[in-house]
Amino acid sequence: MSPLGVFAMSLSSPLPPPSPPEITCPDLRPYWQVGRLQNQQKWVLIAKTGQPCYELTPTEAYILQHFTGECTPTQLQTQYQKQFKTPLQDTQLDEIFNKLLQWGILAEEGEEIAEETRENTTPPPPESPLKENVHWIEHPDGYWILRNPEDVTFIQVDGRSKQAIELIGKTSSAQIPNQVGITPAQFGYLMQLMTATAMFKGTKPPKPPKKKFTPLQLLFFKLPLFNPDPYLGTPARWLSWIWTAPFFYTLLAFLGFSLVWGLEAKAEILQMGTTLLMTQRAILIIPFILCVTFVVTLHEFAHALTLKHYGGIVHEMGFLFMLLIPAAYTNTTDSYCLVKRQQRAFVVGGGVLCQIVIAAIAFWLWHFSLNNSEFKTLSYLLMVAGLFTVAVNLNPMVKFDGYHLAVAITGINNLRDRSFLFYRKLFTGKPLEEKPQHYSIFAIYAPFCFLYLIFIFGSIIRLVVYTILDHFTITALLLILAWAIYYFFPRNNN
Repeated sequence: MSPLGVFAMSLSSPLPPPSPPEITCPDLRPYWQVGRLQNQQKWVLIAKTGQPCYELTPTEAYILQHFTGECTPTQLQTQYQKQFKTPLQDTQLDEIFNKLLQWGILAEEGEEIAEETRENTTPPPPESPLKENVHWIEHPDGYWILRNPEDVTFIQVDGRSKQAIELIGKTSSAQIPNQVGITPAQFGYLMQLMTATAMFKGTKPPKPPKKKFTPLQLLFFKLPLFNPDPYLGTPARWLSWIWTAPFFYTLLAFLGFSLVWGLEAKAEILQMGTTLLMTQRAILIIPFILCVTFVVTLHEFAHALTLKHYGGIVHEMGFLFMLLIPAAYTNTTDSYCLVKRQQRAFVVGGGVLCQIVIAAIAFWLWHFSLNNSEFKTLSYLLMVAGLFTVAVNLNPMVKFDGYHLAVAITGINNLRDRSFLFYRKLFTGKPLEEKPQHYSIFAIYAPFCFLYLIFIFGSIIRLVVYTILDHFTITALLLILAWAIYYFFPRNNN
């Protein structure tokens, strides 16, 4: 019940009391308003929050419009007489008061009820502008994550920023920075993050701007297909035994045994690879690409099912084309909201482990298959594809699984950028804002990453130079084609 006024009469004395001043009609304006529905001949008394709503007659609507805390019943009767040329009966006023009592808007009789009513007449707390399903996650490393499961977005903030966000809608935005101890610029940036991640009601994450097509995009691009999250719950429950300790240790034993046996057969494995390259060469390209596609696709499903097992959301899957090789990809951004490093590491490492298991199974299929059979060749290609993709994926210098695994294990988000920033501040004499226990990680990672980039770009430049010199005509035609693409397909500024 949310009463907004008190209508009380005292009958405690049996003797005729002195004539008290006439009471005034209660004031309903702070929380209620009388209005007329559009395109309808109906009047209503509606709470300013939108609910509840009560239908009124025209007479009742006119009377309640005078419930302002200033008009007495006598004055109301006089005004009604002037307006409608007919007297307002006491019974009509009593009916209005009785309805307000029934609706819980007024209370009657007794000091205790009046006191309770006064407590209940305090304004309701302001409604939060955040979406209803947005919630806080406290991270053991001392920061907070504001997670939006509706749009699968999140932001990571410190304690002061959390206080600022909780004050939005309750306090003037101009006062919030001073109350929590942040600068207006920091608060403005925080509001931009909240808007970009669609934390506020009625907002959606902005769509990424369309970029002009370049030939380099053919080397790496994604094609989103669907939201797999509604379909992953059942398989994740069926396969829950995969994430148990007994199965994990059994799998490690199987992989260890496969590794030992594989090292024993190393000479035979290398010999078959040499034979295939010498005898078949280009014929192997298509089946090898298909094997890589198969391995990477299962790898991505391992990511998705592991994240779903730990309660995360997998909102996007599609095709990934890397060097024109198709494979599936999974958006596991929500794994950053898992506060346990072990769980985040399992989400990232689940895909790599799946690749290793595929390679081990393919090894045993190759080992027991008949010599010179197509099945032996196919299982060999599958084994090589599994090992090849593991080697590429585990490289922590590029943002594949090896990098994300390093982030999950160390707990350092944006490891690469923060490592280079660490050296930049170190050389310029600026204060280091990182935790001292992370210094050694930054000091080791940044130089290795820098040397790797030099090696990659140096190799590419060397390859390009030799290609241009050896195939000058073809290179010239490709440059003309690239120019034509830019010329005939200009950037769309809209």
